[in-house]
Order: sequence, then structure tokens, then C-alpha cells
Amino acid sequence: MKTIYLAGGCFWGTQKFFDQFAGVVSTQAGYANGKTAAPTYEEVCAGSDHAETVKIEFDESVISVADLLRYYFLTIDPLSVNRQGGDVGRQYRTGIYYTDASLLPAIQAAVQAQEQKCGGPLAVEVTGLEQFYPAEEYHQKYLDKHPGGYCHIPRHLLHMQQ
Repeated sequence: MKTIYLAGGCFWGTQKFFDQFAGVVSTQAGYANGKTAAPTYEEVCAGSDHAETVKIEFDESVISVADLLRYYFLTIDPLSVNRQGGDVGRQYRTGIYYTDASLLPAIQAAVQAQEQKCGGPLAVEVTGLEQFYPAEEYHQKYLDKHPGGYCHIPRHLLHMQQ
């Protein structure tokens, strides 16, 4: 098992999106790389500097880091700073965070390929994970609980594997 942390705007859609893929064993919405310990959603919205992030545990024999990141780039505007869709603010920044340095070559290759595609540097943080705190239970699998809920990711992408 491997783990990667992806910030792609609102974590509701990012979690729902990655739950659809074979090889993704579990996902958890949470808050990463901020200034305080164990923030609440309200603290994140008020400026704790955490990114809404999804922890993705995956079986590398079924789905590769390269594939996960290829899918990730389908769901974000990699040139947008602190904004994805209607979500605006530092907590909605994009980022690829890791705790396992063995993932870094694949991460760097995916980012470089996307930069070539976009014609320049991305507004996607790539760094080691400083900390991750699970979001409140009502945020977990939110779009499963509220199928009509807001999501910046186009709905057809949430059902690619069906």
C-alpha cells in the first residue's frame, strides 16, 4: 500500500472522484500543511493556512501514481492560484503532498508533463506532507450523502469508471 495526499479545491469532489478507481483502497477528506494543530472547518475557512486535501491509500499493483496524477489533472485548473471553480481562498489551493520519497520521481514526471502541456509552471504545490488532520465526519463522503451537493468537478468525471 502507498499513500498520497492531493489538494484539488473543495475536498468533497476530489474524494468522490478518486473513490471510483480500482486500486484506491480508501480516501479521507482532511486538512493539510497549515499553521495549527487539529483545525476545525471554521478555522480553516478563517485562515489557518491548511489546504482541503484528500488522503488516498492505493494499491500500486492496481493503480500507479502516474495514473492517479493523470486523473488528478483532469479535475483541476493547474494554473489557478487559490481557486478551483467557485471555491476561492487559500484552503482551495492545489497541491501534491507525499510522505514516501519513493513517489517523488513519478510526481515530478507528472508535473513536468503537465507543465509542458500548459506551457509553463503550475500553481500546484509539490512538497512533503507536514501534517494531515481528518476533516469532520459530516465532510467525509459528502457527495455520497448529498448527491446534489456543490462540486467544482464536472459531474461526468465523477462517474468515469461506471
